[in-house]
Amino acid sequence: YCPTHDDILRSRVRTTGVAEMTFTLMNNKFSVVDVGGQRSERKKWMHHFEGITAVIFVVAISEYDQYLFEDERTNRMEEALKLFSETCNSRWFADTPMVLFLNKSDLLKKKIKKIPISVFFHDYTGDPDDFAATSGHIKAHFVALNMQADKEIYTHITCATDTGNIKNVFFATQSIIVNTSLRKGGLL
Repeated sequence: YCPTHDDILRSRVRTTGVAEMTFTLMNNKFSVVDVGGQRSERKKWMHHFEGITAVIFVVAISEYDQYLFEDERTNRMEEALKLFSETCNSRWFADTPMVLFLNKSDLLKKKIKKIPISVFFHDYTGDPDDFAATSGHIKAHFVALNMQADKEIYTHITCATDTGNIKNVFFATQSIIVNTSLRKGGLL
């Protein structure tokens, strides 16, 4: 069996530990450090915070009705909101741009037809089948957690298996990172 490009895109392995990738894109060198999001993995994060240019925080936007793998009593969205707030408002990232990927938009589009987001977001009163309204409501909850008035949260609704979407989002993220580096270096 030889997997297709689509098979590879749809494969998933839970991140454990820390994986670092370095690559060059349009003459810019990037290092991406992927840290596991599970509670047991978080203690490993601190060693990778120094000197970072941006935090890319990925949330499964469709998991508002699911519970943690390691704690079946804690809602995944509740945990994501709490962790985003802690990360965004951490002294370690006071001057670090936050890029929020609300991923798995394809699954959210299907899920809202069966399970309204109001099962978790009790304040949602909009059309339960309206993807733009539901995803916008979830986005607003994350952005509202930012306690620093001068800190912008760059938010993208993503579908990791949609290569066109990811390419556009990555170029936007690249621009944020390059501009931040230029500002820190006094060139902007």
